[in-house]
Amino acid sequence: MNKAKKAARAGIDSGAIRAAAKDFEDGAVTAGYQADRKLVVDMLNVALATELVCVLRYKRHYYTASGLQNGPIKAEFLQHAGEEQGHADQLAERIVQLNGQPDFNPASLSERSHAEYDDSRDVQGMIKANLIAERVAIESYRQMIDAIGETDPTTRLMLVGIMAIEEQHADDMRDLLA
Repeated sequence: MNKAKKAARAGIDSGAIRAAAKDFEDGAVTAGYQADRKLVVDMLNVALATELVCVLRYKRHYYTASGLQNGPIKAEFLQHAGEEQGHADQLAERIVQLNGQPDFNPASLSERSHAEYDDSRDVQGMIKANLIAERVAIESYRQMIDAIGETDPTTRLMLVGIMAIEEQHADDMRDLLA
């Protein structure tokens, strides 16, 4: 049996798919996209703001934590800052794929973020602030994943992956408190 017949038996209309693909102004967003694109872009921009605030918080903690005994903690802060920047990059790329505009405006960054910036001076305060921020991020991603449901599997999978790393970050911070 040839491919066209197999596809037809599976309930896939290859001709209609090819015809719809020729309307390419929306890039990666096809006619089958089921989510409310504006709502998803808005959620992703809030997540982007949250990740950027987390990058700044971790970077500040990395540079201001002092003492020879805190070398491993500083290294953890720097690693997390890099991973949070990677999340921000993923979110910005997905926003563009959905034909949105990533919002990097520093003037409103902290008010759009779910997480808070922290300027603790002691290492234990820094660790606690990072743990709280990771828990905020985890719950934020969980709610976004629930809101998207099955309507945008690409965004959903991306958010699940980011959330898994945020959970690792929370475990790392909890371990540092012990």
